[in-house]
Amino acid sequence: MYKSYDDYPEILNVADIQEILDIGRKQAYELAHSGKFHVIKVGKRIKVSKNVLVSWIEGAKQS
Repeated sequence: MYKSYDDYPEILNVADIQEILDIGRKQAYELAHSGKFHVIKVGKRIKVSKNVLVSWIEGAKQS
């Protein structure tokens, strides 16, 4: 069911974002491509630092 942020790995994938935010797969990919926070592309895979996502959720501005 619900997890703590601590239960997730330090580097998240789109499925983790989807679960954390309780959004659909398409929405998670749109968010990852939106530029609202820093993402890393490894081939076709999208990775996000957990700290970056949590900061974004908490309202920190991207520099």
